[in-house]
Amino acid sequence: MEDQEIVHLYLQRSQQAPLETKNKYGAYCRAIARSILSNISDVEECENDTYLAAWNAIPPTMPKKFSVFLGRITRNIALDKHGYNTAKKRNREFEVILTELEGCLVSLDTVETEYEAGEIANLINQFLYAIDKQARNLFIRRYWYSDSIADLGMRFNMSSSKVKSILFRTRNKLRAHLDKEGVNL
Repeated sequence: MEDQEIVHLYLQRSQQAPLETKNKYGAYCRAIARSILSNISDVEECENDTYLAAWNAIPPTMPKKFSVFLGRITRNIALDKHGYNTAKKRNREFEVILTELEGCLVSLDTVETEYEAGEIANLINQFLYAIDKQARNLFIRRYWYSDSIADLGMRFNMSSSKVKSILFRTRNKLRAHLDKEGVNL
């Protein structure tokens, strides 16, 4: 079923909408959640919460790209669950990924920084479009999809040390780009 047809089912409040979403995007949502969460039952809960969140968001939201819309919902739910889990020190793997980006990004502790966050997101997008495709893909797979270094090495047919090196240089370039644009870290 096409994405527009699935969204139309949501608009009609058809009980078929979550089922069709699961059929087409279930594996995609689970993969995103699994990269952040280590417990399979948390991954399944996250997937189901994604369908509920989509149900509650459509309407009024009309997603431009349904897969990205679902991916963002899943990621946000998984990050919330991760926060809950790490309060009890259950999952340290994702902490490593967040620590890698710590020097490049600012924390969103206040309401005033939300506008700045949107501007920073635009600057990051500019940066990603300006770098070479391989570095961009590695960066996105690592920091959006939370792929491990070993998985990235296999996916891009390179050694783990080369992956780490490219990511390190890319983070440094991002930091320099943000500094140049006046973003204080």
